[in-house]
Amino acid sequence: MTATVRVELPAHLCRLASTSREVHVLLDGTVTQRAVLDALELAYPMLEGTIRDHTSKLRRPFLRFFACEKDVSHLSPDEPLPVKVSEGKEPFLIIGAIAGG
Repeated sequence: MTATVRVELPAHLCRLASTSREVHVLLDGTVTQRAVLDALELAYPMLEGTIRDHTSKLRRPFLRFFACEKDVSHLSPDEPLPVKVSEGKEPFLIIGAIAGG
């Protein structure tokens, strides 16, 4: 099954990739965080290492992932994302986290 997934990027990554805020990636198989990020890095190689560490593929600090208004940042990267994301009805959001005190 081929899915078109909508991905919303934070402004600094849009500038780096020279793209609009929302991009679309095509996926075959189960729609997971790993699959979405792999496809995103394949389509926009300049983003490789900016969202996930080059070696460990772990999420970078100060970035969060949301799907259907839920923080999915700490879920397994191989857990399927909500159906609305895989159907293109809702975007997979990559958000720059805000730290403060």
